Amino acid sequence: MQRSFKYRIYPNKTQMELINKSIGCSRFVYNHFLFILEEEGYKSYSKNSKILTSFKSEKPFLKEVDKFALQNSLRALDDSFKRYFKKQNKRPHFKNKKRARKSYKTNFTNGNIEVGKNYIKLPKLKRIRAKIHRPFEGKIINATISITPTGKYYVSICVEIDKPEAMKKSNNIIGLDLGIKSYVVTSDGLVVKNPKHLSKHEERLTIEQRRLSKKKKGSNNYNKQKRKIAKIHEKITNARCDFLHKLSYKLVSENQVIIAESLKVKNMVKNKRLAKHISDASWTKFTTMIEYKAAWYERNYIKIDTFFPSSQTCSNCGYINKEVKDLNIRKWSCPKCKINHDRDQNASKNIKTEGLKKYNK
Repeated sequence: MQRSFKYRIYPNKTQMELINKSIGCSRFVYNHFLFILEEEGYKSYSKNSKILTSFKSEKPFLKEVDKFALQNSLRALDDSFKRYFKKQNKRPHFKNKKRARKSYKTNFTNGNIEVGKNYIKLPKLKRIRAKIHRPFEGKIINATISITPTGKYYVSICVEIDKPEAMKKSNNIIGLDLGIKSYVVTSDGLVVKNPKHLSKHEERLTIEQRRLSKKKKGSNNYNKQKRKIAKIHEKITNARCDFLHKLSYKLVSENQVIIAESLKVKNMVKNKRLAKHISDASWTKFTTMIEYKAAWYERNYIKIDTFFPSSQTCSNCGYINKEVKDLNIRKWSCPKCKINHDRDQNASKNIKTEGLKKYNK
């Protein structure tokens, strides 16, 4: 199985320049070949790769950077077109210098990538000082070098490793109801409060964004203010990822079978009143974490249908109360069996029951 190890690196001025050149050249190659494909029609990666070899003679600056960075840029373009033809994403568009993610990928060959005690060796860059905060293991496949909007440099090394040992089998089976007020409510009674990371920093973010609006676009002060805002966003992202990783690991380690709904987040964010809170919750990222961790440790992750009426169904008698579609109703009594329900707790029990039908098939 493949796994990535991400480390922060501290390049010197020469290395910084070469990283920026590599990112710029990768973007240039991507845009150049996208223009050709738009004009002449789709060509396979192998054909574009041959054209790239002769194109380097016309543009000598392309020879200064890592050749794998340019090849991988072409592969990314080819993959985008293939996904577009399969209707999996939108048509590829030109990369903007200011908006595009600053990164490039290089491949491992003949020991050109190496992780040491306090350094990482990369093609063209040689040894770069790095913070190796966790043990490195596995056979290296490739490495992605990136720059964050706050100006930090990172390298993510993709490796081939043996599958982790399966966790000790558990008899626990839980259903998860994901929400905004409570982030997760489980069928066995666990209620995890929503940390609302964005809301905690929203006031500060608003102040800094107002200050940015008063700066002259493109000036030094404008760029400094942009970096301040980026730091706040980075803090929010890091806190959210930490929360999601810890919670997903806890649920996977404690339960043999985890059952959740398949949420259509793209449709849900159309609700303008809740869009900000839904985006902040990152349910898709959370369920993805549960899914791959369950696969690692030989647990079972089951997804039930999006349109299953988990909140409206009485977990005791099965009666469907359509009035509960109103999100403001947090507690209700079943007209048939007269049992009182907490909306989220009831939904998690129904999710578990529905998931078990799928699991036992």
